Amino acid sequence: MAVTAQMVKELRERTGAGMMDCKGALDHTNGDIEAAIDYLREKGIAKAAKKAGRIAAEGLCSVVVDGNVGVIFELNSETDFVAKNSQFLDLIENVGHTILTSTATDTESALKAEINGKTIDTLLADATVTIGEKISLRRVSKVNKTDNQSFGAYKHMGGRIAVLTVIEPANEEVAKDMAMHIAAQNPRYLDRSQVDQETLEHEKHVLTQQALQEGKPENIVEKMVIGRLNKYLQDICLVDQGFVKDPDQKVSEYLKANKTSVISFIRLAVGEGIEKKEEDFAAEVAAQVRK
Repeated sequence: MAVTAQMVKELRERTGAGMMDCKGALDHTNGDIEAAIDYLREKGIAKAAKKAGRIAAEGLCSVVVDGNVGVIFELNSETDFVAKNSQFLDLIENVGHTILTSTATDTESALKAEINGKTIDTLLADATVTIGEKISLRRVSKVNKTDNQSFGAYKHMGGRIAVLTVIEPANEEVAKDMAMHIAAQNPRYLDRSQVDQETLEHEKHVLTQQALQEGKPENIVEKMVIGRLNKYLQDICLVDQGFVKDPDQKVSEYLKANKTSVISFIRLAVGEGIEKKEEDFAAEVAAQVRK
């Protein structure tokens, strides 16, 4: 596969490595960006990629709870400007409460829920025409809890990040603390038991190659990898992270002190996994002139 400037640019953004290093990694991996990230890490040129994907799409995430039911979702627009206007803000509020009171449990069924005789799908199509930008709904999740549990619902930066967590037994303060912590620290898993074997083996391989590239003797590489893998798991597992309000205390210790446990959590950040098209306005104008 031919390596393009755009591919080099994306790899630089995701790894922080130099342009020539990125070009070389892409040549080595035949244009496979994910493999190139691993290659750079193995060579010690780049640290672990901190992005699960380019965050480019605009809009807002929202979380709504009522009694024992909670809904968390993302409503996208093409620009940040539209996401701030009153029409969009009213729309996201109406969509949230409609999903909450409907039987919908995911994005597909949420689009069929009705607001004043119109499905959400139709309402979004109408909004697209009125606002002048594509408006779309994604990543809808409905969560149910028991009377003995508490929801932690939190929106950061007006909805750039949204979190919905469930703790047991019920404790509103702890639930809110956990939601705020999850928003700030972005854990991928609740605890180590949830980390799949494929993820562990992949990270172990990368760390092993990294240690070997550093010239460490093979007899101590294994010990180094164990230590680094443990650090990696501490970073991605909620209960192993340092509590955001007191980094010297682990989340597990904070929960134990309050005699509570986190049952589940969902964290959304605007545009995760969506790659927004980069507009070249000069090229666009030139193309129009040539017509």
